[in-house]
Amino acid sequence: MADIPSLTPAAAKRVAWIAERQSKPALLRLSVEGGGCSGFQYRFDLADAPDADDSVSETDGVRLVVDPVSLDLVAGSTVDFVESLGGAAFRVENPNAAAGCGCGSSFGI
Repeated sequence: MADIPSLTPAAAKRVAWIAERQSKPALLRLSVEGGGCSGFQYRFDLADAPDADDSVSETDGVRLVVDPVSLDLVAGSTVDFVESLGGAAFRVENPNAAAGCGCGSSFGI
């Protein structure tokens, strides 16, 4: 089984904050779609519950869920939340990505 991606404490705190304001569970879905400037792009959504075939990791009470197809592309990744002058965003540190882009939201294999 592939290494399930995980959240950093900063990302978990941000997901919990967003989920509380939207009255949703602290459950972030990470998925991968075709597109973006490098071939694939990350997508983040709050989920109500994990699907039966999802892989789940937990950090500080916040769960990260990944579907089986996306898991192959993000195995071993870490999701962080960073704030800078350019704005605030979730960033994926993906050891599988052979190429990335300046925006940090797409990658190539």
